Amino acid sequence: NGRLYFGSELKSLLEAPDLPRDVDLDALDHYLSFLYTPRDGSIFKSVRKLPPGHLLTWQDGRVSIERYWQMPAAEDFHGSEADAVRQLRAVLADAVKCHLLSDVPLGAFLSGGIDSSLVVGLMAETSGARVKTFSIGFDEPAFDELEHARRVAQHFATDHHEFVVKPDAVQILDALVSHFDEPFADSSAIPTWYVSEMARRHVTVVLSGDGGDELFGGYDRYVPHPRVVAFDRYSPRALRRVAAIAAAQLPHGARGKNFLRHVGRDEQGRYLDAIRFFGADEKPALLTSDLRRQLEGPDPETRLARHFERFAGLPWPSQMMRFDAETYLPEDVLTKVDRMSMAHSIESRVPLLDNEVMALAASLPAAMKIKNGRRKHVLKEVAATLLPREILDRRKQGFGVPLGVWFRGNLRELFADTLLSPASLQRGYFQPAFVRQIVDEHLSGKRDHTLRLWQLVVFERWHQQYVNSFPLSTPAFPSARAVQSR
Repeated sequence: NGRLYFGSELKSLLEAPDLPRDVDLDALDHYLSFLYTPRDGSIFKSVRKLPPGHLLTWQDGRVSIERYWQMPAAEDFHGSEADAVRQLRAVLADAVKCHLLSDVPLGAFLSGGIDSSLVVGLMAETSGARVKTFSIGFDEPAFDELEHARRVAQHFATDHHEFVVKPDAVQILDALVSHFDEPFADSSAIPTWYVSEMARRHVTVVLSGDGGDELFGGYDRYVPHPRVVAFDRYSPRALRRVAAIAAAQLPHGARGKNFLRHVGRDEQGRYLDAIRFFGADEKPALLTSDLRRQLEGPDPETRLARHFERFAGLPWPSQMMRFDAETYLPEDVLTKVDRMSMAHSIESRVPLLDNEVMALAASLPAAMKIKNGRRKHVLKEVAATLLPREILDRRKQGFGVPLGVWFRGNLRELFADTLLSPASLQRGYFQPAFVRQIVDEHLSGKRDHTLRLWQLVVFERWHQQYVNSFPLSTPAFPSARAVQSR
């Protein structure tokens, strides 16, 4: 209609009376694959996001978009490993020093992992004041990192604050949906909400360690599984095609199907297989035939794979890291931290993503980042100058949430009330029989569908807020009674 609406939040655009609110089914398809909507699209057909590092110009009724920044593509560092460690420590220290400039109270999120611990260590080294640190834990030992966070806090004598999140923490689900504006199913948004709420009682600015995994090779998926390595080493290449064909013939949920599908793909396919949730082979059972007929263009995995093209000349581990830095990092990790911190009027700063740090990280060869199976090798060598030895090489835990335990216990009714309601089953997006099947399989313990069910729950609650109920009504945000001090 010749008009351009723009805003930092989707809900502000939805106030425009002439803006269509049709759900973009291709964006929904992407969300089901990767937990978030496309970086250049949105859940609504009429709204598009401006991708990171891009500039939009509106002139004479026409829109043009150009890229103004991107990570350097070449790994052109020519020094030794010792040189890399020395230079990296210097640029990290400078970045943290710059991010400490503030005229309001400041602290740090501390998980007890390498990245946040290193940031806290550099803050303690640089700042003349005692660092305030904030950590979240769970009663379930497999998900709780408070012991490690506490060890780091003691080492640097921080002013440390920690809380334990209980199952009723999902009472904030509707508030989460409201702040993301779109379906967003990374469940670590729950603890991020609560650690932000806790921090706001003490500070206005926090530093976090986000970005270290993508820049320095921290994820398990960057190192191939031994079974996959053995398959490639001892099997003829033709067997890969046989495995792919066999996987396609096996029914959904059959034993061995996932492994055969995985080894039957090339490197890019295997990587996308490792990060996707609802796969292409599951969607015919999940999506209604009417919805599938309306999908346009290539599938989400094919569209996302285009990000590999610019880095095709790099070693495969570097390609994976660059891919994540361009997709998962901004669209999931940074979106989550930004929305959850700003929900509590907290400014989150990310020193590991300072331009100088990113430029140096991009220049380092993959062999310095993943060395003899040791992920984040060069960053750990920097951290070794500051951190206790037991923190350096402990297994990465991630910021997971015990949803699977909660969903089989206190939160069983969440499925019935949300996914199995007549309104939800009759929306026309998902096949009711498949939804009932995965709910039954999960509750019976037959299969673990935690993340898939969480995706569907989030989408349904989003639909209730943004499609069924417009104009939007802001949900009441519960206080932290679900969070208990330890």
